[in-house]
Amino acid sequence: MGDVEDAATILAGLLKHPEDLDKISALKAEFTRKKAAVDGQLRHGLKEQLELTQSGMSSITEGQRSVNLIKEEMMKIDKLCAEAQNMIQDFPHINLVAQTHRNFEAVEKMRNDIQTFEERLEQLEILLAQDDEDPANQERLLQIHFGLTQLRDIRDDAMAQIKSTEDGSTELIDNLNLENGGTVQDLFARLDDVIEWFDKHIGEACINLIELVQTGNDGVVVRLAIIVEEEEKTDKKVKALQDAQREYSALASRFKSINSGPKELRGYKDKFIRSIEYVCQAQMDEAKEKFGEDPEKIDKFFKWYFNNLNTVKLGMVDLMPKKWKILQTYTNIYHKAMHDFLVAFADDETLPPQYVLAVINWVDKYYAKMAKLGFAEDDLQPHAIDNRSQELIRTYRSVIVKAVDQYMERINAQDRKSFLNQDREAYEINADGIFQTRSLGDVWTLFSQNLGVAASSERNDVAEGVIDSMFRTLISRQRIWTQLIDDERDKYTGINPSLDGETVAVFQEWLIALANDQIICIDDEEGLNGRASFVTVFEREAVPLVSQQFASDRLPAQIDELKNGYIDISTKCIQIFCQLIFLTDFKPILSKFFTPDWYNRTDMASIIATFRDYLNDYEQQVHASLRDLLIDSLADELLIQYLSAVRNKGVKFRRSDQFAAKLKDDLLTAFEFFREYGQQGQEITQRWRAIEYFLKLVESDKSQVQFAYEEFKLNYKEVHISWVEAVLRTRDDFERSMLNAVKAKAAETVPDDAPDDPIMGRVK
Repeated sequence: MGDVEDAATILAGLLKHPEDLDKISALKAEFTRKKAAVDGQLRHGLKEQLELTQSGMSSITEGQRSVNLIKEEMMKIDKLCAEAQNMIQDFPHINLVAQTHRNFEAVEKMRNDIQTFEERLEQLEILLAQDDEDPANQERLLQIHFGLTQLRDIRDDAMAQIKSTEDGSTELIDNLNLENGGTVQDLFARLDDVIEWFDKHIGEACINLIELVQTGNDGVVVRLAIIVEEEEKTDKKVKALQDAQREYSALASRFKSINSGPKELRGYKDKFIRSIEYVCQAQMDEAKEKFGEDPEKIDKFFKWYFNNLNTVKLGMVDLMPKKWKILQTYTNIYHKAMHDFLVAFADDETLPPQYVLAVINWVDKYYAKMAKLGFAEDDLQPHAIDNRSQELIRTYRSVIVKAVDQYMERINAQDRKSFLNQDREAYEINADGIFQTRSLGDVWTLFSQNLGVAASSERNDVAEGVIDSMFRTLISRQRIWTQLIDDERDKYTGINPSLDGETVAVFQEWLIALANDQIICIDDEEGLNGRASFVTVFEREAVPLVSQQFASDRLPAQIDELKNGYIDISTKCIQIFCQLIFLTDFKPILSKFFTPDWYNRTDMASIIATFRDYLNDYEQQVHASLRDLLIDSLADELLIQYLSAVRNKGVKFRRSDQFAAKLKDDLLTAFEFFREYGQQGQEITQRWRAIEYFLKLVESDKSQVQFAYEEFKLNYKEVHISWVEAVLRTRDDFERSMLNAVKAKAAETVPDDAPDDPIMGRVK
């Protein structure tokens, strides 16, 4: 049912419009082609699986057939032996005589072997002593091994014969005296000592195998390889004998050839492999100790690793049996040791981050070095750190990110506390003579230091993750300041405003400091001695640490988002600063505009005088890049408050009043002040042309009001109809028909090319 629904959903996505039905043929052809491709792949895969299965089954069948044939042949031999006994007259007597003769020969041979045993053993001891004096060459190693092998076989045969007696007692051996007064058992014990001595020589050769190849002692290596290979063959025979005796004990016991020779595994090949593992692990332990002291020098600590493998590749491969695949054997042992070494550090959560970084960086170098030796990454199993590179990168990166986040949380918490308490000690006048918070430099110092930590990793993925986190932290800090500023503003503009002069003054100083902070972060001073902004310095430090794609795509977008956030906060701070001036200083004055008292007052002149006082107090403490914004905000807020005054209680524009002249007088007073700012002042007076359209709404003939509104709307698209209605209702000749005509005009579409001055959107 789910598949049907999925198919229906896909078809709905493909066939959204009626004209999409024309695509059905093309879609059908495409799906048919894809289905054919998938079917082909399935058939190919199925064929391969069938072939593998058939091959495996054939191998099993062939093996079973071989086992059955062996069983049948051995049964035939046994049957022939039984039949032969019945065909020959007096066979039991003949067999008894033959058996007696064979036993006599075996006893005679055993007697001779035992009599010469001690002499041969002494000769081997002499040879071993001679090799002791020349451990680098050990020229007698093969001779010793051959002699020991013979003596071992003698002992094994003797012990086998004793065990085959009815009581299995070793009294005969224990009590058999030799010419020198000793017993055979003592002699066998002495053989064990010589074997141990010989094994010590073999072990030393195995331990020093790499050094022997490096110093050119190829003879020792070849002799060692021959001995180990012979012992390996012998162990295979012993293993086959043990398996035969376990599976076919009754049958195997009848064949002398099966029961002769070594009876126990000697394990020289296993000891050879273990010696390689031992040497590797010993050097690994030494490297581990050094790594724990100085992880940055890991390359130096593992020079032996690649030197050894290179020695095997160049000097040992030709000296060892091909079937051993000695280079692969060494590589497997060494790689496993490297894997265990690295994973142990990766799993240790108590280690400082520099160890994690060293492991991360080493993995890439390790595989690059192994590739030079002819081993691809996929050839080395398991993966050096179990494919946990990304996990370790995240772990290392998270250490840096966590440190930044924790420090920033402390800074943000302290700034929040200082701001809410309106603490004047949290900001200061900097070297440029403007307000600035004390924590601003700490933030960027923190980022610069941790960028240095990320740079030390020499990894783009680490640096990019840290930089992304820093951007998130900075943008989060912007949101924190925005929320704090809005909440504090609401205390003065809400339902029950608190307009204490002292607290407002401190809040205004905070607003100036915060506005300056944002611009300091992004403003690059021009000129020969100009200073780069914090964001520019941050970008310069970040670019060399990241990939080309990150630097060209993600970084510019994040920088732009950050800069826009700083601009928005600084603008908000200046605008709220200006709003507070009107709330605290001009509220009584604003309530008089357009009322009958307005005609006889000089409130606009008072407002301008107050502007001058504020600018004298604050203009030099505002960042130079914000001074134009401060003037613009004062002008815009004054215009908004002036036009919004039509809602004052008692406002009524009578045809007989000189409201046009009074408006002109107010404008001239304001313009005289704004024109002191040159080109900026000219732009402000252009925005104040809204007063002209406001006057037309008030003084136009009743029949022309809708056209006055239309002209207003064409120049200020965002003018609110509710405010226009409030203006019309202040006319002493207001009629409902006037408002209806205006609303009809408001319903008409404004041309797209009409000016888009947003100032009237703020006039409610």
